[in-house]
Amino acid sequence: EVQLVESGGGLVQAGGSLRLSCAASGITFDDYAIGWFRQAPGKEREGVSCISTSDGNTYYTDSVKGRFTISIDNAKNTVYLQMNSLKAEDSAIYYCAADELPPAARGDELLWLWRTYDYWGQGTQVTVSS
Repeated sequence: EVQLVESGGGLVQAGGSLRLSCAASGITFDDYAIGWFRQAPGKEREGVSCISTSDGNTYYTDSVKGRFTISIDNAKNTVYLQMNSLKAEDSAIYYCAADELPPAARGDELLWLWRTYDYWGQGTQVTVSS
């Protein structure tokens, strides 16, 4: 059984930082896409960042480039999202997702299409106060 467990969310002031973790079990990090998505109240779920478990290539949506960093610890089957210079508009529930279709095979459209990821965590709340 595949399980993804997020942690690290919380309340932070604008300009602050948080690090989210996604611990995966039931999958081997051979060639997966591991993505971070977020959903704010009343809004569509949107992609934030993605990493390839095979080559470590990283991808970011424009709104977080230069502020967020995704990384992977293959020994721990854990993916991290370091979020710096947080803004109020970053407030959302953040979800970790995994899928066997790797990022390089997805193209720009599928990379951020949340419906194409098979496995999801329960989410962790990030609230940025302005």
